[in-house]
Amino acid sequence: MARYLRSPKSEAPPPGIESRRLQVYLDLVYNNIEGFISGGFPVLRSLYSDDDWHALVRAFVVGHRCHTPYFLEISQEFIRFLQEGYQPGLADGPFLAELAHYEWVELALDVSMEQLPEGVGGQDLIAGTPRLSPLAWLLSYRYPVHKIGPAFQPTGPGEPTYLVVYRNRADKILFVELNAATARLLELVRDNDSRTGEQLLGVLANEMQVPLDSLLLFGSQQMEEFFQRSILI
Repeated sequence: MARYLRSPKSEAPPPGIESRRLQVYLDLVYNNIEGFISGGFPVLRSLYSDDDWHALVRAFVVGHRCHTPYFLEISQEFIRFLQEGYQPGLADGPFLAELAHYEWVELALDVSMEQLPEGVGGQDLIAGTPRLSPLAWLLSYRYPVHKIGPAFQPTGPGEPTYLVVYRNRADKILFVELNAATARLLELVRDNDSRTGEQLLGVLANEMQVPLDSLLLFGSQQMEEFFQRSILI
């Protein structure tokens, strides 16, 4: 029966059950899964015709074996399917997996049980030890996923896109587009155990081969802005 519910066009129905009863289960299984995926990936859904979208969802239902039974984690399983087992077709943009991941991050942050601790800003970010919020995710993509929609669908990768997606203290999901330098600064903060903000800027200055003095003012202002946005704590 499970095989039939996954793929009613290619699998035989179980014997002894009338078709109208089976149809109830067919509709429940598919519509629940499709509803969670459509709700979790609204931009991705907007790029497909109805037929192409349902073909993609059906490929997921037929071909993917979920590692979790929770409905809330269907979106995460859909990401695994796109990244590990799916062969894109003519209806799929080359950015498919990256766009889906970006939309999933927003959902994951929205339902995360992590909490923002209290912190201090200002000069303490330079003299103290800045940390990346547990509700801030530093991301890098080959495509500008935050700009993709029906009117803009790139056909090939361009310059790397750096983003930090975060949930602020008002529980709003927001993002900031970064350049390579600010992305590297947040990466250093994310991986930091004990260095002060000034020491992290020193590492960045050394990597960029510029004097530390030239980065201190910019770096302190940038970290304070990140603190105000709840990206740093």
